[in-house]
Amino acid sequence: MDKAKTRMVGVRVNKDQEKMLSKLQEKSKLTKSELLLKGLETLAEYSDLGQQHLPMQTELERLEKQAVHHLASLKQIRRKEEAIKDFIREIRQVDEIIDKHGADSSMLIQILLDVQKQMHWLSKPSLVWISERLQVPMTRIMQIASFYTMFSLEPQGRQTVQVCMGTACHVRGSNELLARTESVLNLKPGQTDADMKFTLKTVNCLGCCALGPVMTVGGAYHSNPSVAELKELVDEQK
Repeated sequence: MDKAKTRMVGVRVNKDQEKMLSKLQEKSKLTKSELLLKGLETLAEYSDLGQQHLPMQTELERLEKQAVHHLASLKQIRRKEEAIKDFIREIRQVDEIIDKHGADSSMLIQILLDVQKQMHWLSKPSLVWISERLQVPMTRIMQIASFYTMFSLEPQGRQTVQVCMGTACHVRGSNELLARTESVLNLKPGQTDADMKFTLKTVNCLGCCALGPVMTVGGAYHSNPSVAELKELVDEQK
């Protein structure tokens, strides 16, 4: 056996450890063998705690991942529920319009106009439902909806802002009016804001050339409004 080391209860210790054991022995009144056994017992207890802690931490992490997954699933379910509710609400409104016109296929264009006015656009589910109720081919409905400019197959804002770009308005400064309108709404022609409040459009004629350059906001006519007047008009519609 190495002179720098001794054996006690099957445990090999060096000189420094031997000195430490001697000091502990003086304080505890235990033999060196008893001290070593106590140390081994304590080490075993900590080892058990560590083995128990690791699986517990792993389980907590697993439960956390499950909670996050279930939360994401709930959000998806709620979004689907809201989408279904919106779909049912839309179809009921379309049904009311169809019933108002006696489900008469000869009133197709008027029905489409009423749906456009109510919904601010013609959605695919609405058109499919109209086709089923009136027994009109979907191809016929799409031809009408895509031909007439008063119909929109894309979501529109609750208020339509139209700037006339006809010849009479053009020579009187419709380009400048359009630029002011784009600046106030922060939109380009054909765009709708994120809040679905406004849709900006340009048209060839609004039928009142003497007022040019002219525009409409929510159907009301306005002759060459300034930036301040445009902001006021927009604020009134919010």
